Order: sequence, then C-alpha cells, then structure tokens
Amino acid sequence: MQHQQGNRFFFNVDWITVLIYIALCAIGFTNIYASIYNPDKAGVFDFSSSYGKQLIYIISGLILGLSILLFDGRLFNVFSPFIYGGTLVLLLAVLVVGNKVAGNQAWIAIGSFKLQPAEFAKFGTALLLARYVGSFNPKFRDFKSIAIAALIVLAPLVLIMLQPDTGSALVFLAFMFPLYREGLSGYFLLIFLGMIVLFVADFLVPTWILITIITVIAGLFVYNNRRKQKIIISTILVTVFAIGYLFLIKVAYEKVLAPHQRSRIELMLGLKTDNKGAGYNVIQSQIAIGSGQVTGRGFLEGTQTKYGYVPEQSTDFIFSTIGEEWGFVGCTIVIALYIFLLLRIINLAERQRSTFSRVYGYSVACILFFHVFINIGMTIGIIPVIGIPLPLISYGGSSLWSFTILLFIFLKLDSNRMGFF
Repeated sequence: MQHQQGNRFFFNVDWITVLIYIALCAIGFTNIYASIYNPDKAGVFDFSSSYGKQLIYIISGLILGLSILLFDGRLFNVFSPFIYGGTLVLLLAVLVVGNKVAGNQAWIAIGSFKLQPAEFAKFGTALLLARYVGSFNPKFRDFKSIAIAALIVLAPLVLIMLQPDTGSALVFLAFMFPLYREGLSGYFLLIFLGMIVLFVADFLVPTWILITIITVIAGLFVYNNRRKQKIIISTILVTVFAIGYLFLIKVAYEKVLAPHQRSRIELMLGLKTDNKGAGYNVIQSQIAIGSGQVTGRGFLEGTQTKYGYVPEQSTDFIFSTIGEEWGFVGCTIVIALYIFLLLRIINLAERQRSTFSRVYGYSVACILFFHVFINIGMTIGIIPVIGIPLPLISYGGSSLWSFTILLFIFLKLDSNRMGFF
C-alpha cells in the first residue's frame, strides 16, 4: 500500500513545471556555450570548459530533483530545523575557511568545485519559515510572532553580509511577501517601499531637506489625528526611525559597502560616469542586448559575445548573450518562461491544503522573482550590479543545484497535497 501511495505521489507531480525547468536549463547551457565559444575547442562534451561543467551540473541536478520526488514529503517539514541549522553552519564555516573571490569570501573549495553556502541557505530558510508559520499559525499582529519570523530570515542574511555578499543577502528580503500572504500588515510593505525611496533620495537630495520634509509631513499627520493617541505615538516613532535611517544610510554607504558597490550605485543614480571602470560591464551589456534588435544576430554570431567584451558573461551577465544572439524575440521567450513558471508556482501554492506547503511555495516564487528581476535589471542598467545569477541559466553548480532543490521540494509537497500535512 505504501509503495502504491509513493508511486501515486510521484506521478501526481506537476510535470509542466518540470518541463519549464528543463527548458530553462537547456537555454542556459546553449548560451553558456555561446558566451565562451572557442572554434579550436568546440566540442560540446569538453568537460574542462564551463559549458562542459554546466552540462554535468544540469544532469546531476535533474537526477537530484527526481530523487527528491521519491522522498516522503513530510520529511522536509520534520527535518527543516536541521536543514536550516546545517546551512547556518556552512555560512559560519565559509567565514573561516572560505575562498575570497572578487572581494567576497563566499565559497568553500571542494577539490575543483566551489560550494556557495548562501545559495543553499535560501531553501533552508524557506523550509524553517514555512514550518514556523504552519505549526504555530501566527497572525503577525504581535511583536513576538514578527520577531521570530524576522530572526529566521535575518540570521542567514547577517552571516551572508559578513562575507560580504550584498546581492545574495538582499534576496532574503523576498521572504517578506510570503508573510504578507499569511497576515503580515501591509504597513510593513509600505515601510519597505519607503526605505527604498529614502535610500535613493538620500543620494539626490541634501539630508537636511529630507529631514524637513519628513518632519512637516509627520506634523500635519499628527495634527489631523490629534485626538488619536496611538496614531500620534506611531507617527512619532516612524518619524524618528526615518530620520535615523537617513544617517544609517550614510554610515552603511561609507563603512559597509565596498568601493565597487558604491561606484555602481553612483553610476545608476547618474551621480558620476565611468565608462571604462565600474560602468564598463553594464555599458557593454546594453550594447550587446541592443545590437540583437528583433531577432538577434544568430547563434555564435554575436560580436560582443564572440570577442569577450562583456565580463562575467556566462554568469551574472548571461542575459546579454541571449539579447545579442536571439534578440527581442529570444529575450521575450525567456522572460515569458519565467513569468509562466512564477504564475504556475503561485497557482500550485494556492491549492495547497497545508499552510507549510503554501508558505514554502510562495517563498519559492518570491526568491525566483527577486533573482530574475534583479539580474535582468542590472544587465539593462536599471538596477545596480550586485552579482546574483539568473536562475537555472547562469553558469554555476551551487546556483543550479540550490534552485533545483528549492523547486523540486515544492513539487514533491504539491504532489502530496492530499496527504497528511
């Protein structure tokens, strides 16, 4: 009976999502091949090359994903604290024994392979957050429930910031949106949006002017609600926080961000130009994408790609290869696949009978969205370059395997949605 039940769950998997996963991996392999193409060593099965290694990562990732479907889905709920704890141990270990690449101590060398714990911390955090919400059913209207959820997310985020890997750390802000689905007040999203607006404004407008504007707005709000004590107290607290945040931005900008990260922010906001320095990557990426026009230059025909003008083109800037060689049509297809995948995951999440599976599904969707939005945004110059991969397409074993685990765990939970949890 148990064997039959396991088979039923296996064949109840949403294979449409699996096909999208395979399609994105295939697009990734094709464009990684194009980005480092060498006519003298053009063999697809050259496993010493990046595309050869990526092929190994894809095959092993698919085996890993299908293996996850054979597990009892309840195990992911039961062992979520241990999985989360294991990823924290790896994040601590990388601070001690990690290899430093491009200023970030984010990788642990295992032979020729470099493991990036920050990638695996995402599904560990998603599992524990889903377990907390599913087990205790918090409404996120009291300080305790919000603090516990925040601690689950902030622990890996802080450890990643210590590497420092700002890009990977920012992705953890995506967990705010699954909590919003489960009852977190919309005021937190407004505060989050306000923090982004203040961050940008603090670079463009003198701080004293911003403080004056915030104070005047707060004063008018207090005057209009002068008989409501709770609103007055909340307004004063938010005002103090906002003013303190402005000064915190200055400190973080000077003391926390690396020089190249500061340069990228200044370039994006138009505070300076540096076409041969920090802005070089983005400019070359924009040229590559623009030169693709409607249908692209053709496979292996991209001049920006062929002559290596775009640095990190097989990893962070892989979308520029797609834009140059496949044009607007190719970019549209890739973006459409991601949108379809995200909508599919959200639809699957909404049909879950358990809170655990639903929260985890929304976490998967939000993490994928943040990665896709930020990666494509930075290749076209609307977001600072913070160095995060395009899911399932960028070169890298840690990234591919972590997204595979993240996605296939949810597919297993969905296949077992009629079960016991």
